[in-house]
Amino acid sequence: MADGVKAAVVDDGSTMFSEVEVREMSGFKRGGDDHVEVTCGCTSHCYGDAVGTLRVFASGDLEIRCDCTPGCQEDKLTPAAFEKHSGRETARKWKNNIWVIVDGEKVPLSKTSLLKYYNKALTKTVNKSQNGQRVCHRDEFLKCTQCNKLRRFHLRTKAECRAYHDAFINNNNWKCSDMPFDKITCDDEEERASRRVYRGCLVSSTCRGCTSCVCFGCVTCRFSDCCCQTCIDFTSNAKA
Repeated sequence: MADGVKAAVVDDGSTMFSEVEVREMSGFKRGGDDHVEVTCGCTSHCYGDAVGTLRVFASGDLEIRCDCTPGCQEDKLTPAAFEKHSGRETARKWKNNIWVIVDGEKVPLSKTSLLKYYNKALTKTVNKSQNGQRVCHRDEFLKCTQCNKLRRFHLRTKAECRAYHDAFINNNNWKCSDMPFDKITCDDEEERASRRVYRGCLVSSTCRGCTSCVCFGCVTCRFSDCCCQTCIDFTSNAKA
């Protein structure tokens, strides 16, 4: 049975989670002033349990350090990436497939309080989008020059936008092994066409492009240290 753990308390005495919310939750502990940590896992019918440590941030961000093998170097996986990394057969349902142990039982994240900050952040993002403010970039795809398979790029952070931007500039030579965040090879299956229509728009899941998810240039996806004409023009106009 998992040991009961008290809620994480930040330096000013406030709590991210009450003691009731995390009672009997295995591995729950304070990881810092802005986040907590808890043991998590994802089960594959072929490979068994992949165990990791979930970091829940007050900002709503979620990160997982994978401990599936002693030599695993994956330290900052998104829940979706951890789900895929674990070999889970029915991926893309990470809220239900990733679990924590409560009172000795595996409980899906969706049935715990651990997603409350994530859900709050998502709600704020959707509300901003509905008010016409830019809050997201839709996912983009590039074709591998070796296997001709389309690969998805998420553009949720500046680092992810930079990875896609640099790959797009070098698209004549880009290949699957160059993917910076998701470790894939040309042997991995291409994403089905029926899934590629879902590109992360917060207004419509199957959006083909709207003012909320198609960006023509912002500080997140343009870079002052890039010498491409698109970034040079944006930087020049921003200074004018």
